[in-house]
Amino acid sequence: MTRCEADHSVFFLHSSNGQHIFLVVYVDDIVITGDDTDDIQRLKTHLFKNFQTKDLGPLRYFLGIEVAQSSSGIAINQRKYALDTLTETGMLDCRPIDTPMDPNVKLLLGQGELLKDPGRYRRLVGRLNYLTVTRPDITFAVSIVSQFLNAPCDIHWNFVIRILRYIKNAPGKGLLYEDKGDAKITCYSDADWAGSPSDRRSTSGYCVLIGGNMISWRSKKQNTIALSSAEAEYRAMAAASKELAWLKNLLSELRFGDLQNTKLICDNQAALHIASNPVFHERTKHIEIDCHYVRDKVLSGEITTKFVKSEDQLADMLTKSLKVSQVNYICNKLGSYNIYDPA
Repeated sequence: MTRCEADHSVFFLHSSNGQHIFLVVYVDDIVITGDDTDDIQRLKTHLFKNFQTKDLGPLRYFLGIEVAQSSSGIAINQRKYALDTLTETGMLDCRPIDTPMDPNVKLLLGQGELLKDPGRYRRLVGRLNYLTVTRPDITFAVSIVSQFLNAPCDIHWNFVIRILRYIKNAPGKGLLYEDKGDAKITCYSDADWAGSPSDRRSTSGYCVLIGGNMISWRSKKQNTIALSSAEAEYRAMAAASKELAWLKNLLSELRFGDLQNTKLICDNQAALHIASNPVFHERTKHIEIDCHYVRDKVLSGEITTKFVKSEDQLADMLTKSLKVSQVNYICNKLGSYNIYDPA
């Protein structure tokens, strides 16, 4: 097998007959998949012969992630991990709520009294960070509470408790991957201009979908202060473009996905104009060179940009707190469901 250059934990084998085998390894845990059943069996035999291994059968549980497979698709969630977190914090019997954040509350440094045991706060936020592996709906909220790890206060702790109450509402919520008839790569990019009340920095957010299934997402505060909403959105597009470049390298090695049809979708017309026009106007002179990475990709044709209305911006959930109707709408669009809901 060949080690993937884009991700050293992934190995692949492409047969001359067009079949493929993929192996993903994390320390001593291995997942094998592909459409070449004969070579998969030979690979297992080789591993059994040279290493002390055990075949656990079809994938059901991997690194705290539960996997359910059916004819309609593959669903992943962290229900057991979420329930364990609620149990350890004594929140298993708490009253659930519909949103992870209150849109009217803004957190600040030194807000309230310092916690006597800040380690408890840090451990809980660390657990919530791992839960975002299958829960994009809490990614923005967790990124907010992660900014106060150095000196958490009681107000910040109450904010974390609210996230736990939201998780209690649907601990089995995860992602559903379905065959929707294509493998096009689409990325939604968004920014909340000057959204941080403490330093007025903006928050970037993006989510990448292949064939309508979300595979990558991020919410992160920008390193510098943006002087306009267009600049904030443009910086978010640059971060999304870098993720797209890495994903295209990975998918190219794996021979998967429609790499010729990559779309970067944004809801800011000015940012889209900056990305496609090398001589827009002097208000973009101060933007760092690395942000113009997105412009190079657009001009070379590797990425095509597209405008979307703000109400249809799927990355909105990664940049700001939303009302329950907006959270549910975006979750449905991104394939984030609770498979444990009654039919």
